[in-house]
Amino acid sequence: MRSVSAAALVFSCVASIASAAPTSAFTFDNDPLHNGFPNPNPDNITNIEQAAHGSLPIAAAAAKNASAKAPSADSLTSLRFIAFNELFEVAFFTSLINNITAGRDGFKMNNGTAQKYLLDGLTAIQAQEELHALNANNGLKANKQNPIEPCQYVFPTTNLTDAIALASKFTDIVLATLPDLQTGFANNGDNSLIRGVGAVIGQEGEQNGFYRQFDKKNKKIPSALPFLTAGTRNFAFSALNQNFVVPGSCPNLADITADKSIAIFAPLAVNTDGGNLMPQTQNVQFSFVASEVQPEWKGTNNDWSGLSLVYINQQNAPISEKLTNVQLATGSDGITISFEASFPFDGVAFGNGLTLAAVVPSNSDISSVVTVSANTLAGPGLIEVN
Repeated sequence: MRSVSAAALVFSCVASIASAAPTSAFTFDNDPLHNGFPNPNPDNITNIEQAAHGSLPIAAAAAKNASAKAPSADSLTSLRFIAFNELFEVAFFTSLINNITAGRDGFKMNNGTAQKYLLDGLTAIQAQEELHALNANNGLKANKQNPIEPCQYVFPTTNLTDAIALASKFTDIVLATLPDLQTGFANNGDNSLIRGVGAVIGQEGEQNGFYRQFDKKNKKIPSALPFLTAGTRNFAFSALNQNFVVPGSCPNLADITADKSIAIFAPLAVNTDGGNLMPQTQNVQFSFVASEVQPEWKGTNNDWSGLSLVYINQQNAPISEKLTNVQLATGSDGITISFEASFPFDGVAFGNGLTLAAVVPSNSDISSVVTVSANTLAGPGLIEVN
């Protein structure tokens, strides 16, 4: 008889049962992790470290000795963003573990060995994300800054397969963003913060290889690209707020947005297959709400002709495409602009892995991901191939 590994059982034993979308938001009120997180006591931290198979940095990179300079204001903003993101990730994995453990519709597994294997891995990831969040907030507290407090969150998946695919997508965004933060730390002269972020990049990459192989239907290889897609802090911050954060639920979001370099862009919906595209050249449908653009773009004679759609993929130069079949519709949210743009997939220089899409004025500097982000009106649209 052929033996089957626990990993293989996980990939084959997911029950494909859909359920209604969640009706309530996830909150850290009432201590859902049963360890005081996000404010655990020392004994709880020890337990978190044991579950994470490792510790908080013993000589914390964010802590400073008496002769070290305090991080710049921009670097402190990046620490706040890291904490903001990691708190979301802890919430996501806590919710996912609870759904699997409770056997909720869409998250049931038909093999106990497979379920244990998956839960063991997710529990370690949950604890590792807790340490990531604590490390960032400890860095803020070490520099006499308020720690970032958690928001309330919604997760738009109703089954295990889609939830793991979503974890892969937001991990792709994290992997796109952390090098941007490292660059900022280096430019700001805050070199002591770089190494810790680099360690997290490797750890998140290990996670994503597992998530990608969970998708047996699309038969993804563990590593999507030789050089992962570039991103920016503002693209990631926008994606989190657009997709997962309950508006008005973050106690100290203003501590982040007080930095005028931080922006939350208008959402750009990818309407073709939810952004999960086949590996081929095709026209892709997008839409955004005009009133959500800050400042609102009026276009030429209000026809929105002065805009372009820009794609960012891998570490290559951004690609600009014309908006075609532009349609304006008036609804309760105001004017929605729908359009199509070519997705010029070639399987090598463009299209595999994560692609970020953004609407910018056509005369913008789009020479790099940084300049695209600086000129974005709506985005990021999130596209995944392979």
